[in-house]
Amino acid sequence: MSEHILVYTNATIHTMDANLTTVDAFAVSGGRIAALGDAARDLLAAGAQEVDLGGRTVLPGLIDAHIHHAQGGKKELFDFCIPPTASLGGILSEIAKEAAELPRGAWLTGGSVGSGLIDQVNTAQALARLDEASAGHPVLLTDDSLHNRWANSLALELAGISRDTPDPAGGQICRDAQGNRTGWLVEAAGMMAEKAKERLDPFELDKLIESSARGVAECNAFGITGFQDAATSMQIMQAVHRLDTAGQLNAWVVSSTPVEEFIFGYEPVGQPVIESMPDTASEHHRPTYIKIFLDGVPPTRTAAFLDPYKGTTESDPCSHGRMTMSQDKLAGWLLRTAQLGIGAKIHCTGDASVRAVLDAVAQVRAAGFTGVGYQVAHGQFIHPDDLPRFAELEVSADISPAIWYPGVITETFHEVLDEPQASRVQPNRLLLEHGARIAAGSDWPVAPSPNPWPAIYGLVTRKDPSGSFPGALWEEQAMTIAEALTAYTRAAAEACGLADVTGSLETGKSADFTVLPIDPMAVPVQQLVDLRPESTYFAGRRVYAAQTSSARG
Repeated sequence: MSEHILVYTNATIHTMDANLTTVDAFAVSGGRIAALGDAARDLLAAGAQEVDLGGRTVLPGLIDAHIHHAQGGKKELFDFCIPPTASLGGILSEIAKEAAELPRGAWLTGGSVGSGLIDQVNTAQALARLDEASAGHPVLLTDDSLHNRWANSLALELAGISRDTPDPAGGQICRDAQGNRTGWLVEAAGMMAEKAKERLDPFELDKLIESSARGVAECNAFGITGFQDAATSMQIMQAVHRLDTAGQLNAWVVSSTPVEEFIFGYEPVGQPVIESMPDTASEHHRPTYIKIFLDGVPPTRTAAFLDPYKGTTESDPCSHGRMTMSQDKLAGWLLRTAQLGIGAKIHCTGDASVRAVLDAVAQVRAAGFTGVGYQVAHGQFIHPDDLPRFAELEVSADISPAIWYPGVITETFHEVLDEPQASRVQPNRLLLEHGARIAAGSDWPVAPSPNPWPAIYGLVTRKDPSGSFPGALWEEQAMTIAEALTAYTRAAAEACGLADVTGSLETGKSADFTVLPIDPMAVPVQQLVDLRPESTYFAGRRVYAAQTSSARG
């Protein structure tokens, strides 16, 4: 034979194509799917090599539609890490241990501070305890949403944040009733500290490349062979490009670059980065989206809602949260980038910001731009009138199950939102009934892991897979296992602009697949929580094998 062909047999192979076809064999040649079913077995007679999978199950490589892979890799390799369930005392104890091991003057960065701790850490007394624990090191921690920061007094001083520093646009330097700083920095205020840290202690490109590679490897360990990075800096795109041109990028990567700085401290942002995006495009890297943070998050009352927050009145200027830009400015960004064929991933957690996105996309569609991709990122809360508009306007619903099923974050919804809104989170069943495309992602490292399998359990049961938090959240919105797997394969690939190469096992597409010990379509859903791939393949190459991986679940 002119080409080396492998035929994988003796397996349940879910192609995840539009018909949810299942076959028992497939062939790989030149890194692509060469044939399926009988056509694949026919190649054995012509000299192809057989690989007997021993009754295992095969899925296409999973697609994570919303991840921060380089930040996740950086967290694994270089950051101070503590779970968002840790108590204030636990955080301070771990900081003291970490600070004792650091070189003099070194920054201590990482996270996460749980959303449920905001009231405890947002005090001058907690700042004094943080200062004591940090032993002379500047400390800058993220919360579990990545939107807010907790800084000690030295980090505040290095950032030029004094008692009299005014709040930046889109942020808040929190103070107590006496005007004393607490160290709690909401959204844009946190960027003042992030930029100071980067200026004084820059993170070199080599470390960023290492972080990116680690993030990809973590994804491969869970069967993921493609993802959309939800907020990529120019430097992250350069790191991904370097990996790909060196033949070391083991996933399809779609990059989304922020048009304005909001929570990461990136420089530069906006038009200069957008103009440079084609320079970092390569075989497996597609820098084809912008990212807009249109609002904040419900726990800090910065998500934009149509109805007022709990305990507020219509006359309160902060009663509905806020959007970070006007409707005209939002539509302007979408129209300008649509002319370049660039889509948009738009963070909006409140129903008012979701409606604003749909209104802006309606303007884009009316202007004739029909093939450009748009995603409402998170969209936990959607007004019923807006549900049919997702399909009508071809807007994908980008959901992150691990940050909305019963847990630390969703518990805070009941503190800030009235019922029934607080419980009506992620209306997945209604979206599907209205013909919307749902694409799932992890939002790692906001979620502690990119592992999709507990998240799939959450989509199907609306319960916490760890069992730490009781009950189910709006059970009527549950998805079937097939629908949940579609959200992590074909639908996610479609939403990210990768459907031409991956997301399903079809002739001509990249040979991206994962081999599982059980069939997720045929076992009790509880077994999905602990499911792990035995191996993962990207473009026909094995990029993960369970016995050699050190990835954590």
